Amino acid sequence: MNVFDKLTLPNGSTIGNRIAKAAMEENMADAHHAPSAQLMRLYRAWAEGGSGLLITGNVMVDSRAMTGPGGVVLENDLHLEAFRQWAQIGRAKGTHFWLQINHPGRQMRANLGQPTWAPSAVPLALGKMSKHFSTPQPMTEDVIDDVIQRFARTARLGELAGFTGVEIHAAHGYLLSQFLSPLANQRTDRWGGSLENRARLLLEIVKAVRAVVSPRFAVAVKLNSADFQRGGFSADDARQVVELLNALPVDLVELSGGSYEAPAMQGEARDGRTLAREAYFAEFARDIRTIASMPVMVTGGIRRRAVADQVIASGVDMVGIGTALAIDPNLPRDWRAGKDSAPALLPITWKNKPMASLANMAAVKFQLRRLSLGKRPDPEVSPLRALLLQQLGEVVRTREYRRWMTQRVWPV
Repeated sequence: MNVFDKLTLPNGSTIGNRIAKAAMEENMADAHHAPSAQLMRLYRAWAEGGSGLLITGNVMVDSRAMTGPGGVVLENDLHLEAFRQWAQIGRAKGTHFWLQINHPGRQMRANLGQPTWAPSAVPLALGKMSKHFSTPQPMTEDVIDDVIQRFARTARLGELAGFTGVEIHAAHGYLLSQFLSPLANQRTDRWGGSLENRARLLLEIVKAVRAVVSPRFAVAVKLNSADFQRGGFSADDARQVVELLNALPVDLVELSGGSYEAPAMQGEARDGRTLAREAYFAEFARDIRTIASMPVMVTGGIRRRAVADQVIASGVDMVGIGTALAIDPNLPRDWRAGKDSAPALLPITWKNKPMASLANMAAVKFQLRRLSLGKRPDPEVSPLRALLLQQLGEVVRTREYRRWMTQRVWPV
């Protein structure tokens, strides 16, 4: 078994190989927060690169709840034609193309000017950077129901646009991950307390999505292996959530880890072993595979074919690759041709971990911007330069977003 073997999903559809372009947030929406020409150019590069599956960066289910300015929103059919063009580009080479659909909950910057909702009024603990995020309002039953319906609506619109599936984002500290965490979720009603209650929102969203899409449309879930915070969502919790998902028609579970507060999805294992360094959630994924009734995908640090093949040979069904494909979108094609490519960014050794995390994300986005302009990536870009450019761009995009929101006609 290797990365170029086909994978058949529970819904009967087949993915041409076991390499997925994992989700990376692009922040490249057009003026209407629909897919832009730059975003389509970026995905054309990946579609031609040979991955079996492409997963978009965050596509928001609510324009009032954004993971960042410049994000793509799919909450109605006003700009569905742009999404159709995006889907056609991503699927042009027979690749599966899924929307990652998401709601940020409390992980939304205060300067976007929107009310922040979360399971409980627990603010982010980011030290000096905490001031950039508002203390959230606890979600009411009506708000929870609205969120469920929004996830379902976005999935249905995604299928109408021609995408082959959706991935429901329940990792990295976003809203569904917040409900799963006993640190962020301090509710005492049916949405909090026991793990079964904390997982209820995720399960209800999966059911609502599946009810409005066709059987051959893939429904996947992205889940933290843990959130790496004392007293938070644990590896044992994750196993139990996968067992709950086993009872539903889920086509794939992607395992990652961390959040804004503990960005393990950008870290490395500490034991020095090559497999652990490059695939730092792989051991947990192998464990989950023994209980999961659906295929399991692992994302985090993979950049060499030998490591990817090792992960697949260990029993994991699919490998998700992010940063390496931002540097070399043709990596799967190169591997198939026998090239020993292993793209990597410059290491960031800053003592300020939150700033180092931001700089790492900025360096990745720097590569995405270059690809979207038809330019070659520059993996040796200075992390500080990438971060400054990213922050300058966010100032402009934040201003544009706030202006756009004042011009909206509500309700959506």
